[in-house]
Amino acid sequence: MTTGTGFAEATEVRRLDDGRYAGAISPGWDIATNANGGYLLAIAARALCEATDRPDPVTITGHYLSPGKPGPVVLSTSIVKQGRRFTTATATMAADERPVLAVIGTCGDLAELDGPGTDPPEWSDRRPPDLPDPDDCIRIEPGDGFPPPFMGKVELRILPDDAGFRDATARSGRPLMRGWFRLRGDEPIDTLSLLCAADAFPPTIFNADLPVAWTPTIELTAHVRSRPRPGWLRCRFATHFITGGFLEEEGELWDSSGHLVAQSRQLALVPRPS
Repeated sequence: MTTGTGFAEATEVRRLDDGRYAGAISPGWDIATNANGGYLLAIAARALCEATDRPDPVTITGHYLSPGKPGPVVLSTSIVKQGRRFTTATATMAADERPVLAVIGTCGDLAELDGPGTDPPEWSDRRPPDLPDPDDCIRIEPGDGFPPPFMGKVELRILPDDAGFRDATARSGRPLMRGWFRLRGDEPIDTLSLLCAADAFPPTIFNADLPVAWTPTIELTAHVRSRPRPGWLRCRFATHFITGGFLEEEGELWDSSGHLVAQSRQLALVPRPS
């Protein structure tokens, strides 16, 4: 099941004047009637890339100010610093003059940093999550209310060990989500759609022995390391602290060649007991 436009079309922006861009929140990219946070961040990142004349968001932080509803938005951008390799800028997304999202980001050209002849040093004490083939994982498809319409825009395959949230009696007890991600319709994944992937999976708290409900994102930061190779992304999201009414969610996104292409971290509210 798919609804409406693909990712590239749904995140398009058009230059207006004085650093402003017109865009739209497309229907079908929502969770509980509010647009997915990673999708909103991608729209803002596209405006930043246009404003800085740089193709890739290297690091971006978004603060969510009000729910994003389908309809037109205006993004007001401002250049903070323009350098030789990177440019930093801010953007505010507004709908009918109501602020929805405020971001700051640094954009660059990752092909220049990770291209032939650059040979940057590499070291890591982490590996991609060990996952069975996508066909052997649990498909998440949109339903009547749950899973939400957003799941019709992306393809998720969740590791069976982490899919117990669908039955409250089978939850693992660990706030952990692992699985595969790609866009519907074989749409290629670029550095902008990595931002969408960083917020696409069900909340980690769904697998903890705590109330299950959507967790409103307060702030989301993404670090994009390189342009992904074609194919599925391997993803891992984990929470280590649920305290004071908040939780953090740390994400790793690995491409089909086994390279880390993005990391994410977000602060969200813990669902209140009903």
